[in-house]
Amino acid sequence: MTAPTYRGKRAVVIGYGITGRAVVEFLEGKGAVVSVYDDAKRGSSPSSLGMASSFEAQFRSVLESADLVVVSPGVPRSHPVFQFAQSPISELELAYRHSTTPMVAVTGTNGKTTVTTLITEMLARAGLRARAVGNIGTPIVSMLGEKLDYFVVEASSFQLATTESFRPKIAVWTNFTPDHLDWHKGIDDYLASKAKIFENQQEGDTAVVNGGDPIVSGIELRPGVRRLSFGLGSFDFGLDPQRSALTKNGEPFLLLSEMVRTLPHDLENALASAAAAYSVGASLVDIAAVLKEFRGLPHRVEFLGMLDGVSFYNDSKATTPASVIAGVRGFDSVVLIAGGKNKGLDLSPLVTLAPKLKAVVAIGQSSDELAALFAEGSSVPVVKASSMSEAVKSAIQLAAKGDVVLLSPGCTSYDWYSSYEQRGDDFRAVLETIRSVRGVL
Repeated sequence: MTAPTYRGKRAVVIGYGITGRAVVEFLEGKGAVVSVYDDAKRGSSPSSLGMASSFEAQFRSVLESADLVVVSPGVPRSHPVFQFAQSPISELELAYRHSTTPMVAVTGTNGKTTVTTLITEMLARAGLRARAVGNIGTPIVSMLGEKLDYFVVEASSFQLATTESFRPKIAVWTNFTPDHLDWHKGIDDYLASKAKIFENQQEGDTAVVNGGDPIVSGIELRPGVRRLSFGLGSFDFGLDPQRSALTKNGEPFLLLSEMVRTLPHDLENALASAAAAYSVGASLVDIAAVLKEFRGLPHRVEFLGMLDGVSFYNDSKATTPASVIAGVRGFDSVVLIAGGKNKGLDLSPLVTLAPKLKAVVAIGQSSDELAALFAEGSSVPVVKASSMSEAVKSAIQLAAKGDVVLLSPGCTSYDWYSSYEQRGDDFRAVLETIRSVRGVL
């Protein structure tokens, strides 16, 4: 594919966060005349960019006359750009058009960042030059000058929705459950956006699919695309019948007893990563070595320690009911701290966790909704808390030796916090304060 040229062309960038700034720098470096529109920065106008201070009447004409429109992640489908611009694209599509480095792309409702990280580490262990980019925090366009063997791209539904020619050599789809329905037009639009990760693959490419997920495993691939399945069973990359080892085509290559992280979602992430890394040249020895050492990422069922025989886990990244269910299913008796700002999702599936729940501490804007759901659908006691400190103290009172206290909200953090990281950090800080009084966690 011949990369397009932009000298003298008119480009519009919607959003001026990390991705937007990288796109502006890239396009200006190619000689484009760039205008930036950002709802959050109206009135602040970097002189070199000609920042528009508001969406006025000229916005439509600017979009309609632009040669290129690039939309940053998170700009909602309801934004006028999708009404007026002919073919807005994401930074992911822009980068693909200019990249000569093959891409391993990872999408899914849960596990994207962990799988992206693991694949990158596995390829590095195999001696390949790989860089984790995309939704994980580093815009691809800012790395196009690096000499690499592979980009390992975390691809969100936001980014995939506005791709056209994007074609990863290896595409990984971890799982699918409803999410981001406040951004997408509905569940069908969300599914269609995710499915674009396979859409342009051709003969010689590989699709890594979750064999245990009926939605993902049911996606049709183009003729000649190699399908590799993974999951907690008899798959290309799966578990042995005794569920004691990770396997490739039924042959064990790593005992679970050798791994640090062995909760069900940890094993699925490990298998997805193994399948992708193996596809591009990492040996099973390299893959096993990484999985033996991997201790997980912050805010993803992160073990914080014990207090009075109770284990504490920070799963603040869990912002959907499905991700809460994935976290809870690895434990037997849980005091769950859940709630926050609901992003248009049905929280009722959380009630199915009742057999594993000793109690629920409900927080944030959705606390009343959670209390009502559990009161109607289970006998699990629910306590509401007005702060993280109150929530942790209530959870400690409800838990007994051998129990797990799990912060796994199932909602966004934007009622009390600016990010899920800040929420998880506050949970950790409250525990550290309690530790200083009562003993070491």
